[in-house]
Amino acid sequence: MKLVRKSGVQLAALVITLLLLPFITDALLGRGWVRIADFAMLYIMLALGLNIVVGYAGLLDLGYIAFFAVGAYCYALTGSPHLALAFPMAFPDGVHLSFWIVLPLAALTAGSFGMLLGAPTLRLRGDYLAIVTLGFGEIIRIFLNNLNAPINLTNGPQGISRIDPVRVADVSLSATQNIFGIAFPSVHLYFYLFLAFTALVVIVSRRLERSRIGRAWMAIREDEIAASAMGLNTRNLKLLAFAMGAMFGGASGALFAGFQGFVSPESFSLMESIMVLCMVVLGGMGNIAGVILGGVLLAILPEVLRHSVVPLQQALFGKTVVDPESLRMLLFGTALIVMMLYRPAGLLPSRVRRRELGSDEAPESL
Repeated sequence: MKLVRKSGVQLAALVITLLLLPFITDALLGRGWVRIADFAMLYIMLALGLNIVVGYAGLLDLGYIAFFAVGAYCYALTGSPHLALAFPMAFPDGVHLSFWIVLPLAALTAGSFGMLLGAPTLRLRGDYLAIVTLGFGEIIRIFLNNLNAPINLTNGPQGISRIDPVRVADVSLSATQNIFGIAFPSVHLYFYLFLAFTALVVIVSRRLERSRIGRAWMAIREDEIAASAMGLNTRNLKLLAFAMGAMFGGASGALFAGFQGFVSPESFSLMESIMVLCMVVLGGMGNIAGVILGGVLLAILPEVLRHSVVPLQQALFGKTVVDPESLRMLLFGTALIVMMLYRPAGLLPSRVRRRELGSDEAPESL
């Protein structure tokens, strides 16, 4: 009884802290950091989706950002006047569907692309699977960059702008709203929306982890041949893992497009896939709390570097010696090397991964 009461108090404290976080951050650090927190939650949703593929099913995916792009462009095309340029007769004013219609549509579309990726890769493992998924991610980005002729579907490298903001109960989140006499700026409203969807993704991930499907995924991760011998349909389970992870990525992409109001192919580069994979690996593959920790660290630390490294170098040397972006990549590489040497299971590994990698030796592959 005491344990239940203690956990309830801790949960209530966490909820109150998260609800007050945008106001505290705004007061102490400025509104720009609230926006950074918004992006951090988008990355957490992406990392939790990739955790299904990499952490649960053990399928190394280096093109995961492609599903993020599919969801973002799905929202951009169905929530902006852009299609009026490509099909003026059919859509004279463009398409402006409700956010609550576009969000599941983006998730389902991305899930379909996930199955499309998974189908030809069922027999591939390890490095070969990584290369194929990397190629898939680059193909999607190149298509988005070049589908502006002969029909201007994606507007090419210029991207799509004037995307409709997210509306909840006929209230636009792009403008400041007064609720009970309290002013909620746009970034605060999006913070609460993203927080709600992040909580939903965490709940779904937890339920999947403890379900028969989740245990089947983990059996495939441990030994696919043994799992198949025990009667598991490894083909369908792997396709389901790709589809579920892609759906999370597509939903995150739709939220990103509504929040940003603009999408372009340069936002979906290979480096973004590597970033999301680093969140899963550094935090702890297969552990939801670890993935959230990795997402928060890798989303916020680059901004900390950007705001501190340049002023520090100006004070010490009178000029900028090392670009913050280059320093970020150096730190990423160093962190990965240190993690693989001393904590190969991640900062907060799952119990299963901790038992697997209990020795001091680094794993041969992800």
